[in-house]
Amino acid sequence: MFDLAASLPYPDAVRPDDQPSPHALLTPVLGLLGSWAGRGRGEYPTLASDFAYEQRVTFSHDGRPFLHYETRAWLIDADGAPLRPSARESGWWRLQPDGRVEALITQPTGIAELAEGRAGDGAVDIATHEVARTPTAKEVEATRRRYVLTDDDTLDFTHELAAVGQPLQHHLSARLHRVG
Repeated sequence: MFDLAASLPYPDAVRPDDQPSPHALLTPVLGLLGSWAGRGRGEYPTLASDFAYEQRVTFSHDGRPFLHYETRAWLIDADGAPLRPSARESGWWRLQPDGRVEALITQPTGIAELAEGRAGDGAVDIATHEVARTPTAKEVEATRRRYVLTDDDTLDFTHELAAVGQPLQHHLSARLHRVG
């Protein structure tokens, strides 16, 4: 069997299964590290009605000044039972020395967003810088996401959306709790 770590040119190289210390630039977002899950509500003028959903968000790192971001959501019924998968995103947040955040967020629906914003005081606020779409993806003009740590175990999430001819407005909000 091939030993990747043994083949690396540096004797102190990080092995793939090691958990490195967070980079100093991640300091403003250290409270987000880990997994979060909870429920929320969504609405949008182009939808027939508002909806309830469940969401799971994971923030991780590999020792560099990047935060890996992944989220999944499911529509749920009035009793909280899952109906079907909903949104899914994955991406990277690049932390800058002055607290700025540059984010790359991709969705399987053919949308890739470049966003920018700030991190500090237990909150991250990022808004669209640019949106790229595949030829068949729905029209998305802009988004804004805000994550606020209200305590060590609670993360509030809000998402604004400008899409399919509608101006930027509230779309989603959820209260998430630390998992594990």
